[in-house]
Amino acid sequence: MTDAAALPGQPRGAVAGPATARAVNVLAPNPSAMTLDGTNTWLVAEPGSELAVVIDPGPLDEGHLRAVVATAEAAGRRIGLTLLTHGHADHAEGAARFAELTGTMVRALDPALRLGDEGLGAGDVVTTGGLELRVVPTPGHTSDSLSFHLPADRAVLTGDTVLGRGTTMVAHPDGRLGEYLDSLRRLHSLTTDDGVSTVLPGHGPVLDDAQGALEFYLAHRSARLDQVRAAVEAGVTDPGEVVALVYAAVDRSLWPAAELSVRAQLEYLLGG
Repeated sequence: MTDAAALPGQPRGAVAGPATARAVNVLAPNPSAMTLDGTNTWLVAEPGSELAVVIDPGPLDEGHLRAVVATAEAAGRRIGLTLLTHGHADHAEGAARFAELTGTMVRALDPALRLGDEGLGAGDVVTTGGLELRVVPTPGHTSDSLSFHLPADRAVLTGDTVLGRGTTMVAHPDGRLGEYLDSLRRLHSLTTDDGVSTVLPGHGPVLDDAQGALEFYLAHRSARLDQVRAAVEAGVTDPGEVVALVYAAVDRSLWPAAELSVRAQLEYLLGG
């Protein structure tokens, strides 16, 4: 068995439950190869506040949505606002129903996902219930991906941009590799310039070494890109053939997702 502290980002053993002084994970019951243990729905609140913010209500699963509400109520809180990191169904499909249950607005970068007049964008600061969440644009996995910097806990909530285990895909054609690399560098700067030490991901365990996790992600992307570049130089440019060559050691059930990333890599290398 490998010591978790030796793994990239120092992942914790547990996934669900309290993660920092302000953040609790209510794990959605949708585990899979793509979602790992399931979607992490984050309940975030300032200590002593009666209001909480929910980030990514998750899939349209009534039991899960009600469990999120119950978790808040057990702590003497009510939900004051719902935020989305991005629009993939495993994060956002339950948002409209959750808004009905809680009477909250849903704020997101994509106007199609919003319920209410307010969206989210670079430089925005969410202050519900005295909480401070800073919006960090992190496109690349998808064009609408956002992260949320929680300065008081020296943490960042990353959605699918950084996972608690393994690496994420660049969901071509909406996701773009150049933007994703810029987003990883932006998150890395939070660890060096703003003291962020903890990653609260959209899937998988909390990472207690945010800087190590981001450096691993950047190194992994660079290595994969070198492999794809070598394949192209050898005359292999069909995405499926590149996947079979570069991702031969990866579970074949993940090859369709790998092909999306390969398409993004080929676009990055070849243009167009």
